Amino acid sequence: AALGIVYGDIGTSPLYAFKEAFAGGHGLTPTEPNVLATLSALFWAMMLIISVKYVWVMLKFNNEGEGGVLALTALANRSAGNTSRWKLLIATAGIFAAALFYGDALITPAISVLSAVEGLSVITPALEKFILPVTIGVLTGLFFIQRRGTGSIGKLFGPVTLLWFAALAVLGVVSIVQNPVVLNALNPMYAINFAIEHPTGMFFLLSAVFLALTGGEALYADMGHFGAKPVRLAWYGLVCPALLINYFGQGALVLRSADAIQNPFYLLAPDWFLLPLVALATAATVIASQATISGAYSITLQAMRMGYLPRLFIQHTSDSQRGQIYIPVVNWMMLVGVIILVFQFGSSGALAAAYGIAVSGTMIITTLLTIFVTLMLPGAARLPLLAALLVFALLEVLFFGSNLSKIASGGWMPLALGLFLFLLLSTWKRGSSLVAEQRRKLDIPMASFISGTQPDVPRVPGTAVYLTADPNTVPSALFHNLKHFKVLHEQTLFLHVVTKDVPYIEAEQRLQVSQIAPGMYNVALHFGFRQEVDIPKALSGLGAQGVELDSMSTTFFVARSNVVDGLGGMPSWRCALFSWMTRQSEGAASFFNLPSNQVVELGTKVVL
Repeated sequence: AALGIVYGDIGTSPLYAFKEAFAGGHGLTPTEPNVLATLSALFWAMMLIISVKYVWVMLKFNNEGEGGVLALTALANRSAGNTSRWKLLIATAGIFAAALFYGDALITPAISVLSAVEGLSVITPALEKFILPVTIGVLTGLFFIQRRGTGSIGKLFGPVTLLWFAALAVLGVVSIVQNPVVLNALNPMYAINFAIEHPTGMFFLLSAVFLALTGGEALYADMGHFGAKPVRLAWYGLVCPALLINYFGQGALVLRSADAIQNPFYLLAPDWFLLPLVALATAATVIASQATISGAYSITLQAMRMGYLPRLFIQHTSDSQRGQIYIPVVNWMMLVGVIILVFQFGSSGALAAAYGIAVSGTMIITTLLTIFVTLMLPGAARLPLLAALLVFALLEVLFFGSNLSKIASGGWMPLALGLFLFLLLSTWKRGSSLVAEQRRKLDIPMASFISGTQPDVPRVPGTAVYLTADPNTVPSALFHNLKHFKVLHEQTLFLHVVTKDVPYIEAEQRLQVSQIAPGMYNVALHFGFRQEVDIPKALSGLGAQGVELDSMSTTFFVARSNVVDGLGGMPSWRCALFSWMTRQSEGAASFFNLPSNQVVELGTKVVL
């Protein structure tokens, strides 16, 4: 299972990574010294960045078993304690890395499927005209099935990916046997000598080598599905050997025939195996794309839980696996973006120019956050780890610098997308903080309400549940309810949903109840940032806390803010953006799974 989900992205890199070192304006000539230098750089980059940093080191930096840059951000945030300056820097870095991830999530399906379907032109040039239509068809079908869930086809992911890696290894072995001189590239001196003799050439070569590492961040993000042990076992036992054997096989083929550099992956295969290999490669790239799409859903959910995005409609597609979700707005925006990319760039080679910047940027931020967490650890045992992390950071800065050379030829796209999404994420967080600040100025302290106003108000039968962001102030919905109807319910619950910096909270730790007056209770519901918030289900445990809740006589009161510009808390254009995002937000009733026939929504105006 880990093969299918975790390694889909990095597992399809042999389709395009090696040949990109010899393509484009800065491509190398496919001579023996250049081929061996490329393979040597690729081998040691994969060993250091993937095998050591991600598979060995980063899997230890998990947040209650969850990986990924947002989970690491939450972990670093906890390590920062009460230092607000560090918390701001950590949050900024984390959300920028998350924004860059979306750029990667768009390019991966486009470049993966396109590079697989390009095998049609290797079979016969007459099929070249079908590459774009088939690619668009495959991608459209992939995004259209998302709403039905991937549980049923997900069972095929593992076996298909296993077959894919087996094919990679067999094709590579057959080629290496014919030209074993490529094994000399295991010696790092080939890459080092090339860097000394051709520093500019090595600088540009790094951007191609990095394409073989682009699934590393996804590997870390997906560890929560399976745990560290299966991820490590799959990498060291199968994935890493199969990938390296195939890369070295492609190098051996190019040494035998320089013309094979046009598409060394497919030209490894005998003619009779080309069509089945195209089909297998397409299936493997669909799996890789699925992992990226699921990752985009997951990081969107985490961003919502952590307060960086408004509430969006989420559909759970599995009764047994809570991680199986579908977010329509993300799905359709990704589909449009991927199709635009395919038409805009037209080939995997052109798309490779746009690939890498977003991932290398995310990798650097991941390393920096890990260094911060390590610095907060006690004892001298952290020093070797810090030294290793600094080496990783240096290498990743070199990769990022090399990828920046692609900006003019398409690399600007993921950067621009990342900056735009960072603006959205940070605007929502800032706007939400200002809204909360304005409400605190206007809201009545709960203690004053309990001691003063409340005893004189008539009571009516039933239970009222008021959703509140701050249990110490009277919810605006209650304030307006009293203003218009001048009554209170016999039983009133002030409900506060708390999202913790851990991915999951156990059910027995979910509910916290305290009585603040006769018939009045503060109720806190605790959820992890990866959990679905289901208020009615969580409140079913109130009976054990001594609070009886009759669902038929319970009404949920929620407030919805109408944001207007006025006080200069944000620039007018940013206030307008926040107001637009507020209007796109899903209502609290559906987001919290409240029964729609028991919800009363009251509008409030907030001036920023």
